Amino acid sequence: MKVTLATHGGLAAASRLRVPPKVLDTDSLPEREAAELAELVAAAAGPAPEADRPGRAMDAMSYTITVEDGGGPTVLKQSDTAMTPAFAALLTWLEIHFEQQ
Repeated sequence: MKVTLATHGGLAAASRLRVPPKVLDTDSLPEREAAELAELVAAAAGPAPEADRPGRAMDAMSYTITVEDGGGPTVLKQSDTAMTPAFAALLTWLEIHFEQQ
């Protein structure tokens, strides 16, 4: 499974315009971590939160997590102003992993 994390917006949006998304291939992970990531992805792929309303938190970040696992890609999009707990758990796991690289 290949998981890609792209961030958009926020106060430093202009500085991130040329930063490529972060990519993680589960083949490079220990089996336990790969299984944990798969569980987090499955949970986050559930129903999305209510859509953001225009004007809410103009400096909020939005996140796109793309998961490629055999079939077509699954794209998960949420933001700081409307995020499910499952998406937040997946995002946190990915951010911690990428910081450790």
